[in-house]
Amino acid sequence: MTAASLPPEHIDIASAWRGEVMAHQTDRWIRQLSASEIAELEHAATTFLAVTKEIGEISKATFPLPRFGAHLQNLQETLIHGIGFELLRGLPVAKYTQQFAATIFCGIGAHLGSARSQNAMGHILGHVRDVGADAKNPNTRIYQTAERQTFHTDSCDVVGLLCVREAMEGGKSLLVSTSTIYNEMRRLRPDLVALLFEPIATDRRGEVPVGQKPYFEIPLLNWHAGFLTGLYQRQYVDSAQRFPDAPRLTPAHVEALNLFDALANDPKLHLAMQLEPGDMQFVYNHGLLHDRTAFRDWPDAARKRHLLRLWLAIPGDRSLPEVFKQRYGVIDIGNRGGIITKGTKLNVPLD
Repeated sequence: MTAASLPPEHIDIASAWRGEVMAHQTDRWIRQLSASEIAELEHAATTFLAVTKEIGEISKATFPLPRFGAHLQNLQETLIHGIGFELLRGLPVAKYTQQFAATIFCGIGAHLGSARSQNAMGHILGHVRDVGADAKNPNTRIYQTAERQTFHTDSCDVVGLLCVREAMEGGKSLLVSTSTIYNEMRRLRPDLVALLFEPIATDRRGEVPVGQKPYFEIPLLNWHAGFLTGLYQRQYVDSAQRFPDAPRLTPAHVEALNLFDALANDPKLHLAMQLEPGDMQFVYNHGLLHDRTAFRDWPDAARKRHLLRLWLAIPGDRSLPEVFKQRYGVIDIGNRGGIITKGTKLNVPLD
């Protein structure tokens, strides 16, 4: 890619923030739920479950939020055009059954967008916890381990997390702005940042859609319709090299990826937060990357770290370049993202 076809030298938008600044502006991204808002959410969940236990069928119409719904409409704007994330705090999950907590979480998700499949099993409600999976296995999804992740995006417009239980130690959530990393790389090494706009092989980790390769080739950074959109998972980029026909990473590519990672890990650029039980975090994948530090869990199985996860397609979102069809299948706004393989059936596992 030539310098002329790169984004501007400096992208100045609301989501191009620095973590060292955002850490002192918690009023911009932490939203404490009021007692009346919690009561409204609980009433909607109770009413829904009295009619059906099929949480996968939840919608704005079947989970009405006459007052709090207005904030969720504003949250869509914050995610797409604002700082790109928000933390809703104060849901009293300790007193809920897992079904009740999942109903509230999925109901909120239905007001933001449509839920997408998070794996080949068709789970539209994910469970983020250490299941003892081998982090070194190239088909392991890293969120199933207690290991440090790397800064990455998920294959959807927005990812939501509900913290049910936190770890005994560690497991911090980290966010960083894709535009801020680009701005720094463009300033420091414009020669390297240009390489990130070229196709790069990323491992599908065994979840291969019909007719597709076991990896996709989408640039880490994409400049399309006036927006910078990221799609990245370094561990999966590295493991894609196991496929003989995957495009090889050159030393220059590796240098560019290493600089990108170093900037993402710069505490001046990223924001760290500890999710507490009842916290709901929503993050815009196209503008931010997220990560999680390693953690040490409780020995008691009933206390082990557990987060619920949603992948959402958001109406009114930006358009995506054609190359994203390799990963998303379709790129229609409001109906894209997720992982669909042969035989995938959508379902909502409660455990």
